[in-house]
Amino acid sequence: MQIADIIPAGKPPSELLPLPASASVDSSAWGSRHAHDPTVVLDDDGTYYMFSTDAVANSKDIPAGVHMRTSTDLVAWQYAGTAFDGVPGPAAEWSGARGLWAPEVVRWPDGNWHMYYSASTFGSNTSAIGLAVAPAPAGPWDDRGIVVATRAGEHTQNAIDAAVAWDADGAPWLTYGSFFSGIYTLPLDRISGEPLATGDLGTLIARRHPSVDGAVEGAFVLYRAEEDRYVLFTSYDSLFSTYNVRVAVADHIAGPYRDFRGNSLMDLTAPPASTGTKLLGSYQFDGGTGWLAPGHNSVLTQAGPGGATEYFVVHHVRFSADPSQHVVQLRRLFFNAASWPVISPQPFAGRGREALAVPEPVAGLWRVLRFDPESTDLVPAVELELECLASGKHGSAVSDGTPAHARLLLPGLPDGSGAAKELDAVVFGSWDWARGHAALSFSGIDQHGVAWSGTKGDLS
Repeated sequence: MQIADIIPAGKPPSELLPLPASASVDSSAWGSRHAHDPTVVLDDDGTYYMFSTDAVANSKDIPAGVHMRTSTDLVAWQYAGTAFDGVPGPAAEWSGARGLWAPEVVRWPDGNWHMYYSASTFGSNTSAIGLAVAPAPAGPWDDRGIVVATRAGEHTQNAIDAAVAWDADGAPWLTYGSFFSGIYTLPLDRISGEPLATGDLGTLIARRHPSVDGAVEGAFVLYRAEEDRYVLFTSYDSLFSTYNVRVAVADHIAGPYRDFRGNSLMDLTAPPASTGTKLLGSYQFDGGTGWLAPGHNSVLTQAGPGGATEYFVVHHVRFSADPSQHVVQLRRLFFNAASWPVISPQPFAGRGREALAVPEPVAGLWRVLRFDPESTDLVPAVELELECLASGKHGSAVSDGTPAHARLLLPGLPDGSGAAKELDAVVFGSWDWARGHAALSFSGIDQHGVAWSGTKGDLS
């Protein structure tokens, strides 16, 4: 099947459309809907596997045990059942959970696959992170029991939302946490994948003020050998309505993590919305689908064309017209000239669909999004005239859609507010979902640490 058969021109694939409540138990029709807290891995046979929270397992008609989906192109997804037959015994006994949350699946050095799953009940930090091992992403998964556990009234941590990263020496670390006292990380044994020290709850690396309920979760750490530093992604605020993706960097996996402006993610004296560089929030292009509360991302890293490393942010997002409906999206992740991550404003549509038919001038009219860190409102795209300040190997006045660094100049906003901004950006080919064709897009960060994104074309 060709991608064009999956995505008719000008229309999103079926899995990006709201699902009627009456069809909610027909898992064969889900596609990428009903998936929270996703992670994606690539098997040796070229099949992608997505693992996600049992987002609808509160119904007796929906099985619990980590929902799985498969794809061959990162665009069309097929529901593939569950990794377990319900919640494994030790995790269920500890937490009382009816479903499993936020699974993390990684390839271990011995060739097996490790899954770190979370068991809890909403609003409680009586929680457990369990470990299961399998020879392949499809399973069978052998439960190895609980590796990190917390209990209400005894611990301040919340043992959910696990993510695994390898440090510069190749040692694995487990990062976790949700609300309560924040995000923690601890070293794992290179062979077993269990904590190096039994009972270790880790080092605190990010937190938020009690005035916002400590609303930080969904952490993911990416080591970048190019800069020998660590990139921490987190989600701020409410998963139901105001989620947004923030980022900070550190020279050591255990921190300290600082955002673009140098603010520490441990700082409780700064305004709660001011820390963490906001890369993605709620937005809308051209009066089309409003995407609400994107968050809880992981990052898929793989070899791209020519062997270059390419990155995809994998996250869930809601429909602004019906926030009860949610879907997984993948977006290209790039690093600008200063090595800060930036995220595409357009969901991934397949490499072939994102190729520009002819080179496109970078200068001109664009529909632009500004992700104000102080606001959780849905951002409508505005029309701005952009200039391209860079040329040569760091950008081009004309782009063929191949990702390239660029210095872009944005004027003040149409309402007359704000001064001109200079962006350290990446320009690249994308698929314009609102208009149904390939288009040039950019993502960048201005001198004040604010992220901007846009797609070429005016608002007419």
